[in-house]
Amino acid sequence: MANDKIRVRYAPSPTGHLHIGNARTAIFNYLFARHYKGKFIIRIEDTDTKRNVQDGEKSQLDNLKWLGIDWDEGPDVGGDYGPYRQSERKATYDPLIQQLLDEGKAYYSYKTEEELEAEREEQRARGVMPHYEYEYAGMTPEEQQAAMDAAEAKGLKPVIRFRVPKHQTYEWDDMVKGHVSFDSDTIGGDFVIVKRDGMPTYNFAVVADDHNMAISHIFRGDDHVANTPKQLMIYEAFGWEAPKFGHMSLIISADTGKKLSKRDETVLQFIEQYRNLGYLPDALFNFIVLLGWSPVGEDEIYSEKQFIKMYDEKRLSKSPATFDNKKLEWINNRYVKDSDEDVVVDLALQQLIKAGNLPDNPDAKTIEWARKLIDVYRRQMSYMAQINEMAAVFFTEPDQVDGEALAELNNDTAPVVLREFAAKLRELPLFDKVAILRTIKEVQKETGIKGRKLWMPIRIAVTHEMEGPELPESIELIGREKALQHVDQTLAQLDAN
Repeated sequence: MANDKIRVRYAPSPTGHLHIGNARTAIFNYLFARHYKGKFIIRIEDTDTKRNVQDGEKSQLDNLKWLGIDWDEGPDVGGDYGPYRQSERKATYDPLIQQLLDEGKAYYSYKTEEELEAEREEQRARGVMPHYEYEYAGMTPEEQQAAMDAAEAKGLKPVIRFRVPKHQTYEWDDMVKGHVSFDSDTIGGDFVIVKRDGMPTYNFAVVADDHNMAISHIFRGDDHVANTPKQLMIYEAFGWEAPKFGHMSLIISADTGKKLSKRDETVLQFIEQYRNLGYLPDALFNFIVLLGWSPVGEDEIYSEKQFIKMYDEKRLSKSPATFDNKKLEWINNRYVKDSDEDVVVDLALQQLIKAGNLPDNPDAKTIEWARKLIDVYRRQMSYMAQINEMAAVFFTEPDQVDGEALAELNNDTAPVVLREFAAKLRELPLFDKVAILRTIKEVQKETGIKGRKLWMPIRIAVTHEMEGPELPESIELIGREKALQHVDQTLAQLDAN
């Protein structure tokens, strides 16, 4: 493959935050460019001004950078093929549109939205697939001009439509799907290339931009397959060579088996949501690469550099990719375990502060305590926000012991253990996990009570939970005063019963 000619792009619309599916598109284009030492370009497709949201572009770029993606050209870094926002490229579109009009390959269309909808309703009633019907059928050039003049006199604003060639086949060898073919008569008739506001539509602008930016390969979602024949028609109309296309498989939900929908709020689908929960960017990058692409072998944990080195577009899957949140949690947990301690502590601290469990500007003593707490739960956490739920016992005063936990204490030995443990805990000169463990063993030796009947009453009394991290560490983190308070409260409850 001619490396110097490889140019791929990710072209987001600033209509919302970075979606998992869009992030996958960006990553696969990025890996392709980096593997073959080509260029990766960001182009903002912002011509749909009604749907653009404030800071939409900034959100896209910030979240791509957070994932570890960089680019060679784009709106923030410039390049030789700019501008890199479609809204700034209108001067490049206008002469091309005029060329199509002059050559009779495009024309002004004055049908109103009401007329178009009535046309579609009538077609549905006849059992015909809705499509645009040429409004100047059977007219002479003079009659067509008269019809256009009459529409202008009424104050109607036209769109510009592309003349779809009749009875032609448009086909390509897709880098993912294999050979794909469309009959031009099945795409819905002449399609709009310039809207009433004068801005080009997606299917025209994307072709003009990809050609003018010398884009060589395009990897995009499967939902763009139906756009490709329209775009090939425009390439053909100008006599341009089309890039190679690869349409990646749909992403489906593991729970429903249906296409991942942005309206499905049961699945977190935006990169920013995972950032806010304290996921690690390398883990999310790793997970997204495996959505529709498979490495050689059984391993699933790789660094970005490893992915770049071994990337092979031939291993993109034709089958739908399953978005499995449990797998994402498993991958992130692996990264949490292997990451630098300071990175984990920093992210977890942010979660504790955001939840109000730590002050906004914790002092050194609080940070040191939190570092120990985070270390206790580190191997269990799939993402950092879980620290607040996992460590709730350290931030909330427990209710009375009840249910299964209370039943566990309903015997003659539990009060004996608790009284002996409390007495020894009060006398400890140094209150740390080593001394606490030694104290528990002394209680065992002096009372003769061991195993579950020793450990479980202490755990339940101090934490009001029947399971958790290592008990001596938990007691150290809770602190002597609270630990003794909880034991005394539990003993009072048992006495009252």
